[in-house]
Amino acid sequence: MIDTPTLTAFMAVAETGSFSAAAERLYITQPAISKRIALLEQQLEARLFDRVGRQIQLTEAGRSLLPRARQVLMDVEDMARAIHDLSGEVGGKLRIGTSHHIGLHRLPPVLRQFSRDYPLVKLDIHFIDSEEAWEGVLHGELEMGVVTLPPQPDERLHSEVIWNDPLVFMCAPEHPLAKQENLTLEAFTDHSAILPSPVTFTRGIVERLFDEHNLKLDIAMSTNYLETIHMMVSIGLGWSVLPATMVDRGMVQLPVDAPLPQRQLGVVTHPARSQSNAAKAFLRALRSQIA
Repeated sequence: MIDTPTLTAFMAVAETGSFSAAAERLYITQPAISKRIALLEQQLEARLFDRVGRQIQLTEAGRSLLPRARQVLMDVEDMARAIHDLSGEVGGKLRIGTSHHIGLHRLPPVLRQFSRDYPLVKLDIHFIDSEEAWEGVLHGELEMGVVTLPPQPDERLHSEVIWNDPLVFMCAPEHPLAKQENLTLEAFTDHSAILPSPVTFTRGIVERLFDEHNLKLDIAMSTNYLETIHMMVSIGLGWSVLPATMVDRGMVQLPVDAPLPQRQLGVVTHPARSQSNAAKAFLRALRSQIA
């Protein structure tokens, strides 16, 4: 019979791409990981990983097992959590994914108060891209994500707006755009832009705006870290679109004749996953931030 430690070992190797990294994650030895994988392959009568040099890759059988193993482990975890939560105690581990920007600018007061109110909760916070956190919740790796919400609703996850986060055009005071009045979108196409990476929800908002006006962006650089973009724009390397909260003395907010769509930050959870007492308490803490 396949047990949860064996499936956990399989998931660790699949996610890290390494037997040694999987062993470190699970605090066991590498031979123990190898033994569990060998046992699982024997039970399933199929090779799960191709081992070519130092590269570890899932076989077709491994790729087929991956979502099933993830679901089994999520169900077992939910079952244990549901039994524990019958006591009414708010404790245990709470896995959350959030972006670096939200973690720096929005979450500190929430985390401070939550940790004081619920000292028995062990917060396991993953600072990753909003899109990665969204996927983590979808696949059951995270219990919730505090993220930039996608512009188009996705019914696979339940989302709730916590903060409206308006976006604005900005540049350094010495940038040529800062000296112009009554700017049109077309004026921006003559200058290099520094924007978030193409896979981000924020980049999608900006690109759609320019696409609607049949305009082509000149993108010089891109990165997922908004603070890095802020720095590069502040020294005159280009213009950008960033949250209004990031406008400071080193930036000029630019008046544009086409307003940007609203960016929203919020929490995403999986509708098929039961919420732990800790998750419910954290949601209440987040909702207290709604103006």
